[in-house]
Parts: sequence; structure tokens; C-alpha cells
Amino acid sequence: MPNPTLTGRLLVATPALEDPNFHRTIVLLLAHSPAGALGLVLNRPSHGDVEEFVPAWGQVASTPARMFFGGPVGMSSVIGLGRSATPVPPDDDGPFTPLLGSVGTLDLHRAPEEIGVALDGVRLFAGSAGWGAGQLEDEIEFGSWFVVDAEEGDVFTDEPGDLWRTVLRRQPGPMAWYANAEGDPRFN
Repeated sequence: MPNPTLTGRLLVATPALEDPNFHRTIVLLLAHSPAGALGLVLNRPSHGDVEEFVPAWGQVASTPARMFFGGPVGMSSVIGLGRSATPVPPDDDGPFTPLLGSVGTLDLHRAPEEIGVALDGVRLFAGSAGWGAGQLEDEIEFGSWFVVDAEEGDVFTDEPGDLWRTVLRRQPGPMAWYANAEGDPRFN
């Protein structure tokens, strides 16, 4: 049976994940296939304003209008996510590619007014998170990540520092308990 795609879902770092790059992170998967996966850490804003790094997009950036650390891979590249004010049909070649409801990736080589979509939210990420073939699946099996459904508001939350707990709290059953865990609950 082929491996189902996790594109558009969230990875929630579990206490078992010891990599400091991903401690208590929420990662939105932009792409997932047998060849690997690509995602963005949603809850790590930087101290720098979007306007400092990508001036053309500074005026449309969502609050907080900060650059976000998307992950440790390719820190010199920027990936943009936008929220469309109106429904957008899938179009792989367009400057706005739907990913999760009204949320999609943006072609940052174009000016905001050239996207062709009325945007009511924009968030920019320096770097990304990436996995090679089978690597993410191994990490999930090891217990490093919970895989949960994403909500459009996760990308544009005004409180990104609280996102890890927020996402866990809305999960059913014992997974929600982790939202209040301090340290590694395996040792409590």
C-alpha cells in the first residue's frame, strides 16, 4: 500500500524529540512524498521585521510582522504563506498555490499586487525543515512527532509562542495532556 501524503498536516514535536532546532515546534508540511518532505516551523518568530528582509512584502505581513525561522535548512531562502480572502482553485503554476483551505504558498519573486489573489494574511519564513526519503516516517515511528490536522488559523496566529500548547490542547484523549507537560514527561 502506498504511503499516504502528510502534505497540509502538522507535525507536533513530542518530548522525545531531542533536536534543539525542533524543541516544542509545530511544523506545517508543504510537501510529502516517498522522496522526502518539506515543512515550515510555524511558531518561531525572529526579532527582525519582514520589511527589513523582504521590503516589498512588509506592508502585507500579518501580526506579528516578523520573519519566522522556518527551519535549519536553507536559512538564506525565504518561503511565503498567504491566506486568500476568496476561494482559489488549485493551480500549480500560479503565484498562489493552495495548500490548506484558503492558505497557500506565495511566489515571492512577484510583488504582492501581482499575486492575483486578494490576501488577508501573509507570513514569511527564512529557512525550512526537510527530510530525505523515509527519514520523516522513521522519526514519526520513533515517537519524535505527533501528526495532527492543521487549521488555517495555526499559520496566522497572533500568539505563535503559544501554538505548541494550543495545538496539543485541541487534540482528543491523552495527546492533549502533553500541552501542560514541563520537561520530558517520560521522567516524571
